[in-house]
Amino acid sequence: MKKGLLAASALALGLLIGSAAQAEQLNIAFVVHSSASNTFWQAVKKGFEDACGKIQANCQMVFTQTEGSIDQQAANMSAAIAHKPDALIVSLVDNHAFVDALTQAQKAGIPVIASNVDALEGPELKLRQAFIGQGLFKAGHSLGEAMSANFPKEGPINALIGVSAPGQNWSEQRAAGIQKFMEEYKAANPGREVTIKRIDSGTDLGVVADRVGAYLNANPATTVYFDTGFWAAGVARVLKDRGVAPGKPLLGVFDLVPEVLQQMKAGYIQVAIDQQPFMQGFLPVMQVYMLKTAGLAPFDVDTGQGVVLPKDVDSIMALSKKYLR
Repeated sequence: MKKGLLAASALALGLLIGSAAQAEQLNIAFVVHSSASNTFWQAVKKGFEDACGKIQANCQMVFTQTEGSIDQQAANMSAAIAHKPDALIVSLVDNHAFVDALTQAQKAGIPVIASNVDALEGPELKLRQAFIGQGLFKAGHSLGEAMSANFPKEGPINALIGVSAPGQNWSEQRAAGIQKFMEEYKAANPGREVTIKRIDSGTDLGVVADRVGAYLNANPATTVYFDTGFWAAGVARVLKDRGVAPGKPLLGVFDLVPEVLQQMKAGYIQVAIDQQPFMQGFLPVMQVYMLKTAGLAPFDVDTGQGVVLPKDVDSIMALSKKYLR
């Protein structure tokens, strides 16, 4: 019965999309907190554009000039709302910065779907209708748990957590999930010395390489470095340039950008967590379309916390180059 219902739902959606040419063209804006140079967002953009193509919508993804600039994103959001789109898709990296803009959207009758990052508390949660993205805390916990299989069987465990964007929801939640697992690991192994430290690592491959590279120079006994983004790939470069063997330290990251997969294949990154960014671009558009054509309310979708290991790289690499993974 479930299979039949799923097939019927897919057929209904297909029929609706098939009639898109006859429907009034929708205008959809997607305002994000990152710059266009951020490799990860190209996969989200691919999903967004593919979905817009299927329903023949007029769509625009609006990036910031400066990576992670909340002020620029808030200004972009207000500018997008002023053009009165049929729907607004946003990444809510801060719990308070976007209340005014989202209130403007609500007053204008513009539905809002959060994608990639959601607010954690406060009025923003009531000013958006759904969230499509990764369960960030759980994903951080999953990264720690998966990486623990690579921990040495004896001796101290010295963990460093790189908080890529201190204060932003996505980075803090992932860091909190990693921290939680490491605390559980410490409690489960009372006979071992386990230290957990944090560092403001940054959101640029070169900056992260410099900051974390300097830390590792001063703390050569570091067992594992966890990055809350993909920028540990820059650390991998540094380790390789220094002639350090893979796994010393272990490196754990998020997102399957090409640089991460290359460094996994080289042995320097042991675990990556996938959040399926293509879906974060594709699914909000489909939900907007169903809302506008059939009155079906948007709903939350967890795009996952898939654990990716070096053995998986070859099967994923081609899709990553096409921005599908």
